[in-house]
Amino acid sequence: MRTDAGAATAAPPLPDLVLRPYRPGDEQAIVPMWNRGFEQDGVPWRTDPAELANWFAQANDKFDPARDVFVVESDGELVATADAEWVDTTDGLREFRMGCNVDPAWRGRGIGTWLQTHIEGHAAHLAQLFPSERRVGFGSWAAERETGRIALLERFGFARARSFYDMVRPTLDEVAEPVLPEGIRFAPVGDDQMKQLWDADIEAFEDHWGGFDGSDENYERWKGDPKFDPSLFVVAWDGDEIAGGVVNEINATENAAFNRQRGWLRSVYVRRPWRRRGLGLAVVLRSLQVFRDRGMTSAGLGVDADNPTGAVGVYQRAGFDVELTSFALRKTPDLG
Repeated sequence: MRTDAGAATAAPPLPDLVLRPYRPGDEQAIVPMWNRGFEQDGVPWRTDPAELANWFAQANDKFDPARDVFVVESDGELVATADAEWVDTTDGLREFRMGCNVDPAWRGRGIGTWLQTHIEGHAAHLAQLFPSERRVGFGSWAAERETGRIALLERFGFARARSFYDMVRPTLDEVAEPVLPEGIRFAPVGDDQMKQLWDADIEAFEDHWGGFDGSDENYERWKGDPKFDPSLFVVAWDGDEIAGGVVNEINATENAAFNRQRGWLRSVYVRRPWRRRGLGLAVVLRSLQVFRDRGMTSAGLGVDADNPTGAVGVYQRAGFDVELTSFALRKTPDLG
């Protein structure tokens, strides 16, 4: 075994393993490996190489794929990946978030433990590169069905910090007509208003748990995503101000994998001055109509189980039920 990136502990006793940094083009092997893992674990998520390549195309201090993504190969075959990024959270952390994925055919051989050790060492290095007066936290993410991943993280001292739901409306039949608050109207968003929409979305989540990279680079990632389709967006305007809306998308890769026609309400938001007036339900119902008009037959969304604005109840009233629970996991590292 040789290490091109530097591992924190000895590699598992397997022949011809190479740990190296990401190189452009690796997406073609990374994505099928990730999707095999989702399938093995019964997780209803899928992605495609173009989506990942777009994500990797922009680099900044918080995430640089050349610095923060690692792959493991065996005799030229990609068998695992690890990655890290950081974000300043709404509860006062500088959180270094990490992922670790092992091809199902290679699980149970110690690669996950080795990679988790490596990526935590890398995250500790990032904490030195980007110091802050904030408390340092390590974070990760796993669906409840990814039992092996959760067990690994718990062995490393992570604990479940927050639950999130994937909720699904199984049909788009009998969608109620949305009722807008007085003075609010639905209207499309133009190209010259896209940054205004982005900023409104980020502002609306400033009092929610977690944290998000609102940088210009992440804005470009969002616009470059193959699923980016403003014709699906629902935007509620109060004069020239965006009161709320939904960033909608259709994941054709997932739909093909599961032989379905589902639209995703990827970000549902209402800005503070317009809350508690029924606008959240209105933009959700309008989104369901938009998806139905585009030939979709079901809809999905993700939500913080403890959302402070009561979003789970709004979605239930709109006909959504919980399909999958996922967890944000955290630990406080000992950085010496």
